[in-house]
Amino acid sequence: MENNYFNIKQIQEILNIPSPTGYTTDMLNYIKNELNNINIDYKISNKGALLANIEGKNVNKSITFAAHIDTLGAMISKIKPNSRLAITQIGEYIMNSVEGENLIIHTRDGKKYEGTLQTIKPSIHIDGKDAKYLKRDCENYEIVIDEQINNPQDIYNLGINVGDIVSFDTRTRVTKSGFIKSRYLDNKASVSAILNVIRYIKLNNIEPKYNINFLFSNYEEVGHGASSFIPENTAEFIAVDMGCPGENQNSSEYGVCICTKDSNGPYDYDLINKLVNICEENNIKYKLDIYPNYGSDATSALKSGIDAKFALIGPGIFASHGYERTHISSIVETEKLIINYIK
Repeated sequence: MENNYFNIKQIQEILNIPSPTGYTTDMLNYIKNELNNINIDYKISNKGALLANIEGKNVNKSITFAAHIDTLGAMISKIKPNSRLAITQIGEYIMNSVEGENLIIHTRDGKKYEGTLQTIKPSIHIDGKDAKYLKRDCENYEIVIDEQINNPQDIYNLGINVGDIVSFDTRTRVTKSGFIKSRYLDNKASVSAILNVIRYIKLNNIEPKYNINFLFSNYEEVGHGASSFIPENTAEFIAVDMGCPGENQNSSEYGVCICTKDSNGPYDYDLINKLVNICEENNIKYKLDIYPNYGSDATSALKSGIDAKFALIGPGIFASHGYERTHISSIVETEKLIINYIK
């Protein structure tokens, strides 16, 4: 399965499509094109989410899997007197994880400008210890535009304005040992996994027992991703996001991670047992874990009022919301769990 159903080209393409929350149209169009190519039915919500459906033998019950297509990013908050740009964060991340990073400014008329995110004291030769000990808060960062700028009016003349979206260079790398290093593996790794699962089901003419829905949400990073557009007959809702390997955690970069509890409370005990049993019966590598600073699309769905069992699974993503890393095997094991669950 690893050789036949993991598409490294696809995940590289997905990772390099800018899609900060609120700016996900290009990513949505990519998914639409992929689904059109294999004749999968889908519909688009007013909010910009996509719901794909594979009809099962029993159409009265649905199982819904959700993966979010939006990522972290930034937005221009001010054009400064020094002809640089202040930003506000989209999503939550440590600011020094993007310090010195290349970026693109996306204007509302479709133009793109390159720049770099720097601190307000970027040179040790100029600012000495002040540069070293500057507090790494958002207000102490600014975008330096890679254009010849003499005054703030020059910026407006380019078409750049407050509210423009900023996407950071993903710096995607795939190593010979099978590691993928990139920004936004959360949640592009799971988006890729879901697309591979859909392709597998279609190519192998699998008819599920129940209706299977795949919801690609687009506001997860700001807390209301899967808060709408969920089929009413959904009995089980599984967020396909990420696990968090790290200090004092049980998660792994080499298997599928199954969350038992996050900052919102425990996930459904019986559904988790079902997922674990499938892993055990099919030799799927897995890890159970608890995440103290985590929320998922499953939480958004529950708060919207759905009456369903709920779970959270995904590949293990090291250094989440930073410069992230996973191993190809973790994505493959996630795919195996989803496919065997559906079958």
